[in-house]
Amino acid sequence: MNTSDIFNFLKPKNELENQEDTSAVQNQPFIPNELWVKCPCCKKPVLSSDLNDNNKVCPNCGYHFRIAARQRLEITVDKGSFEEFDSEMVSENKIDFPDYSRKLKNARLNSGENESVITGRAKIGGCDVVIGVMNSQFMMGSMGTVTGEKVTRSFEYATQNRLPVIIFTVSGGARMQEGILSLMQMAKTSGAVKLHSDAGLLYITVLTDPTTGGVTASFAMEGDIILSEPGALIAFAGPRVIEQTIRQKLPKDFQSAEFLLEKGFVDRVVPRCKMRETLTKLLVLHGGKPEINETEDNGKEGDSL
Repeated sequence: MNTSDIFNFLKPKNELENQEDTSAVQNQPFIPNELWVKCPCCKKPVLSSDLNDNNKVCPNCGYHFRIAARQRLEITVDKGSFEEFDSEMVSENKIDFPDYSRKLKNARLNSGENESVITGRAKIGGCDVVIGVMNSQFMMGSMGTVTGEKVTRSFEYATQNRLPVIIFTVSGGARMQEGILSLMQMAKTSGAVKLHSDAGLLYITVLTDPTTGGVTASFAMEGDIILSEPGALIAFAGPRVIEQTIRQKLPKDFQSAEFLLEKGFVDRVVPRCKMRETLTKLLVLHGGKPEINETEDNGKEGDSL
């Protein structure tokens, strides 16, 4: 028997068989993917509109999504009070790192910002403050020369004008595309923090997810008061790097904000909805002058820090 005879025994294909009934699918309503967001913590779907109305905090489990720097400013400072510093400063490829110029261009287009930190002067609860907000949407908040320069100038301005400083950190660490020039920003920013501290002025850091690398090893952990959002990863090296180095399994929730609070590295874990209120009370406690009725203390239980 040859091969052609074998094929003659095969059942001819019936084009009407095994056809899917698409009528049910066609009658189902179309729901765009952008309408829902799956929470990475509780795995439940959340309406995008509900998530935005709740300042990017999951209404089911309280998971804090990352938010853009401008949105952070909007929910933190008094309306219309923010005056930005050094908005025109942009990074350049000083050491001719391959493909860095293209990545900078894409970062500016995708984030709508010139750099990974926004700095300026504002009011929080009527109290004058210098504020800096790092932006995860710009190269994961990495610290390059311009980032370090903007942070340093903010502290110098605050020292000259005797103002407190608040910085919201989020960073993947020093920007490797700038080499040693990026690492130098750790010392430069730390020097500016020291001069601000020597002048007897308040510095508050708010650590958000993730705060790692050179930023953690410099100005992020040098605050007089260190706050954090719930669940934030706070580290120098990530847990996987540490496990591979020491060849040991790390404790559960290692390097989380709650873990660092337990170990004394963080003073308080504050939910996003309470952050503005907490910052206002701290500023008033350290000599800030709020506007009338903005932070009025009626002596109710739970008002104290």
